[in-house]
Amino acid sequence: MTLKILLPLSLAFIMFSMGLSLVLNDFKRVVAHPLAMGFGLLSQMLILPLIAFSLVSLFSLAPDLAVGVIILAACPGGITSNLLTHIAGGESALSVSLTAVTSLAGVISIPVIVNLGMAWYAGSTHTLALPLGSMIAGVFLISTLPLVMGMSLRHFRPVWALRIEPGARKAAVFLFILIVAATFMGQWGNMGDFFSEAGPAVIALNICAIGFALAGARLLRLQRRQTIAIGLECGLQNAAMGIFVAGTLLANTTMVIPSIIYALVMNISAAAFIVANREPARKFLFLR
Repeated sequence: MTLKILLPLSLAFIMFSMGLSLVLNDFKRVVAHPLAMGFGLLSQMLILPLIAFSLVSLFSLAPDLAVGVIILAACPGGITSNLLTHIAGGESALSVSLTAVTSLAGVISIPVIVNLGMAWYAGSTHTLALPLGSMIAGVFLISTLPLVMGMSLRHFRPVWALRIEPGARKAAVFLFILIVAATFMGQWGNMGDFFSEAGPAVIALNICAIGFALAGARLLRLQRRQTIAIGLECGLQNAAMGIFVAGTLLANTTMVIPSIIYALVMNISAAAFIVANREPARKFLFLR
């Protein structure tokens, strides 16, 4: 019961802290840099869910686990994607813009994608309902509204927002770790049973998401820094949002498992990604 109360409050604070770092110019880059932004949004909001649908079919996951993977793929970029993009030498402004657009769009995209996944598997289990209205309301109240509040504070009280933003971001990262750890401990008894089934699909989702982003960016001849930003943005999902949608809005503990596994996997791949983008590996991977 405590987790069900703290989880939405913590996620709301995470989204609020994200909003503190966003300004209207972050959205103008959609027009100013249409190719990089367009490919990033396409990869994050369309290709990633399509990869998820393909993988759950390929691995023949149980319906609840399959929907859990799709929930994860529907979520926007994570709270740490912007920070890790900066550390990796990527284009931070592009990363922030992608996070901003996908986070605001999530109020519609998450319920639509998740409900498509649930409808696809509805014939396999009677436990999958389609609460589209309540899901839109839940995502709006816990994700979109706090994000807009943070942006509004940054716009109308920029000095104060800039003063509290570093501390708020650190607190948000701590809360994200706490959410994952608490959920992991709560599902400890199920993790061993489901990891062997869901783990390979979740790992494949992470690898395929980053791989597609890198390959597509190279094909489009995007700048190296843009490529890094898009790769990390696609590889680092908002697992806390996935846990909230599965555990709170849908009240399904099995659907939570993929988000917990992904929260662990994505940080390992992100660390490898950062290392790979430092000399001399950077010259080997990016030939310009």
